Amino acid sequence: MTKQQAPVAKNDYYDVTFTDLTHDGLGVAKVDGFPLFVKNVLPGERANVKVIKVKKGYGYGRLIELYAPSPDRVEPPCPVYRQCGGCQLQHLSYGGQLKAKEKQVKEVLARIGKLEGVTVHPVIGMNDPWRYRNKAQVPVGGREGGLVAGFYKERSHDIIDMDACLIQQEKNDIVVQMVKRLAERYGIPPYDETTHKGVLRHIVARCGAATGEVMVVLVTRTEHLPHEQDVVRDIVREIPDVKSIVQNINPERTNVIFGAKTRVLWGSEYITDRIGDIQFAISARSFYQVNPEQTKVLYDKALEYAELTGGETVIDAYCGIGTISLFLAKKAKHVYGVEIVPEAIEDARRNAELNSITNVTFEVGAAEDVIPRWYQEGIRADCLVVDPPRKGCDASLLETIIAMKPPRVVYVSCNPATLARDLRILEDGGYETIEVQPVDMFPHTAHVECCALLVKK
Repeated sequence: MTKQQAPVAKNDYYDVTFTDLTHDGLGVAKVDGFPLFVKNVLPGERANVKVIKVKKGYGYGRLIELYAPSPDRVEPPCPVYRQCGGCQLQHLSYGGQLKAKEKQVKEVLARIGKLEGVTVHPVIGMNDPWRYRNKAQVPVGGREGGLVAGFYKERSHDIIDMDACLIQQEKNDIVVQMVKRLAERYGIPPYDETTHKGVLRHIVARCGAATGEVMVVLVTRTEHLPHEQDVVRDIVREIPDVKSIVQNINPERTNVIFGAKTRVLWGSEYITDRIGDIQFAISARSFYQVNPEQTKVLYDKALEYAELTGGETVIDAYCGIGTISLFLAKKAKHVYGVEIVPEAIEDARRNAELNSITNVTFEVGAAEDVIPRWYQEGIRADCLVVDPPRKGCDASLLETIIAMKPPRVVYVSCNPATLARDLRILEDGGYETIEVQPVDMFPHTAHVECCALLVKK
C-alpha cells in the first residue's frame, strides 16, 4: 500500500474503535484496514482522532474526543504524564497493564516465534507499583527563568521540568531538586547541547533500596566544577544518607550520558544494596537492575528453572556485574560468567568477594568467543543462562548453545520480540520451550521482562 493509496489523509478526522495496544503502548485502530496508532487510548474505546502523519503502511493520529472510555481507564496521577516520555501506560489500570503485557508476550511468541502450546503464565506484578526505580538520570538545561531538569518530552530533547517522578524512589527526587537549587545558588551554567557550552549536563542519583545509601553523580562537560567544595558541603549537610558524591566528565558532543573519566569528590566510590541475601557494590557507571524488588522475583524464577542440586556447572552469558551468577552460585558447584564490558567484570569479581562466594569464574570477552573456548577446555554446562540486551542473543552464541547441547537453557529477556526470535532458533536447533514467566519490572511503562525455560529434546 503506497501513501497515495492510503484510505486516510493527514489532518482529516475519523471516528474509530481501538482494538489493541502496540509493544510501546500506542492504541491501534483501523480505517478500511489501514492501521492508525494513537497515544493515550485503550482497546475497546471509541473516539474521534485527527491524522497527524501518514507513512507507507500505517499512520499516526491524535486523540480529539473520547466517546466511550474503557472500564480499565484511570486518571494518571502524574501531572506531566502527557508531556513526559518516561511512562506510556499510566492511563491504564494496573490490572489492565498486567493483562496487556501477558497478551503482548503470547502474541509475539506466536507471531514471531511460531511457538504454539507454550505455557505463558500471568505476569507477576507489584503490590505497590510506584516509587520503584533506584536510579534517576536527569538531563539539565537552561531556559528563561533559570535552570531546568527533568525527563525528555517524548521523541524530542525538550526537557520537561519536574519536581517529582512517581516511579522514582523519593530519595532520587530529593537529590535532583537539591542539585538544581545548588546549581542556581552557585551559578553553575547548565549544558547547552546546541552550542556545546555550559557545565552541568546530567544529574544522576542512585540509592540502595535495602540499605538506604545514596550516591550523587554530577555529569559535567568540563573538568572544572565551579564551587565544588561548596556544592559538596551542602549536599553532605542536607542529604543525610549520602555515601558517595562523584563527578563524571563528558566533554564530547554526544547523547551518551557518561564520559570515560570519573572522580570521587567525597565519600566512597561505591554504594551498596542487597537483592535477597546477596550484597552488591554499585559504582556510578555500574549496570544494576533499577527495580530490585522485582529483580529478586525474576532471579528466583531463573533459579527455579535451573533446577540446581549442588553438583552442576552453570554458564552465565552476558553476566554483567554478576547478579544472576551469584544467585546461581549459592546452589551450583561452579558458575562461569562472561561479559564483554571490562568494568562490569571488575564489579562482578568485587561482588563475589564482597559475598565470600568463591565458586565463580568471571571472564571478559564476547560470549560467542569465550564459551566455545571453555568447551574446548573441557567445561561442560549442565545449565546455560542468558540475559542479553534488548537486541537479543548474538546469532553465533545461539549456534554455540546448539552445538554445546546443555540440557537446560534459562533465557532472561527484556524484549519479548527478540526472545521469540531466539526461542525459534533454539527450537529449530533441538530445544523445547517449556514455559515463560513474564515479570513486571517497569510498571506504567510498556516494557516487560520474561524468564523462559528450554530443555534439550
